[in-house]
Amino acid sequence: MTERTPVLASRLPQVGTTIFSVMSALAAEHGAVNLGQGFPDFDCDPALIDAVHQALRAGHNQYPPMPGVPALRQAVATKLVATSAHQYCPDAEITITAGATQAILTAILAIVHPGDEVIVLDPCYDSYVPNIELAGGKAVRVPLTPGTFRPDFGKISAALTPRTRALIINSPHNPSATVWSAQDMQTLQELLAPTDVLLISDEVYEHMVFDGAAHQSAARFPGLAARAFIVSSFGKTFHVTGWKVGTVAAPAPLMAEFRKVHQFNVFTVNTPMQHGIAAYLRDPAPWQQLPAFYQAKRDLFRQGLEGSRLRLLPSTGSYFQCVDISAVSDLSEADFCQWLTREIGVAAIPLSAFYGDGFDQRVVRFCFAKKDETLREAIARLRKL
Repeated sequence: MTERTPVLASRLPQVGTTIFSVMSALAAEHGAVNLGQGFPDFDCDPALIDAVHQALRAGHNQYPPMPGVPALRQAVATKLVATSAHQYCPDAEITITAGATQAILTAILAIVHPGDEVIVLDPCYDSYVPNIELAGGKAVRVPLTPGTFRPDFGKISAALTPRTRALIINSPHNPSATVWSAQDMQTLQELLAPTDVLLISDEVYEHMVFDGAAHQSAARFPGLAARAFIVSSFGKTFHVTGWKVGTVAAPAPLMAEFRKVHQFNVFTVNTPMQHGIAAYLRDPAPWQQLPAFYQAKRDLFRQGLEGSRLRLLPSTGSYFQCVDISAVSDLSEADFCQWLTREIGVAAIPLSAFYGDGFDQRVVRFCFAKKDETLREAIARLRKL
């Protein structure tokens, strides 16, 4: 009998290997300092590891409740009150997820019907559009203002149609490291007020806002909170990206639909990790100290590149630093990143990878969530440009 694998019509025909995987593999091949993919190269707090070990030894190794361990959902609700003054019911309005990426996919699958439109703001994280397409929706790309990456509310307003189901925002923003202001959020609230458009607010870098500014969560604005899925990530906050534990907060009617998908998507999330994080959250100091921790790394990286031929763009949040390469090379962003990895020994990510049309503005992104010695080595190599 002849073996035959049926030909499959791809659900995502335009999707290949992500730029993050490509650049990390290239960095490993050439022994480059990997400032491309956004993950720390340092360990988390040993107290967090101890809390998970205690949960393991205490026998928390079977399925937790589908929405998440009650103690963790309560801890998230308490933290949201502290950061946004908005009270979410831990029983009906908070769900623990297998990371923020799963949370965003689940929210989209829960609310988007075939033919619905979802507005994304380019440049955007690369999972958004494939998620929309998997749900049968249509991604409507609206550009952030080139150079500043500020929201253009005129263009967002023009993109709203009767078919618009949702808008996805991300602040602090990956990849540009910009942060939406209170006025930005207020303007968005007023824009969406007469509509039934839902909001997915990707806030995974919520505790990485610098220079004394406050993170403006959608939860702080009643008109947004009433229509929003607010997504956060313990992996980003506590330097454990491989744990893949995140959260979603939303009004009870929205969360009920979210959980319908969640229970058949992952059902539940790693039990001992949830118990360990819940215990660790009893002390708010680790997340309260995070802005100063990452601002020091940002400042080290920026100061090291001052006077170089790389033009530093503002970095007001997240753990990314974008630079303009125009004075260094005539190569495209993508080709420059390949060359930089091979010849200089530092990996970066081209911003064009975050645009649907590959818009190239001669800007690349570095990640400074690294040990100080890693950053100093990268600085020494980059100053050779």
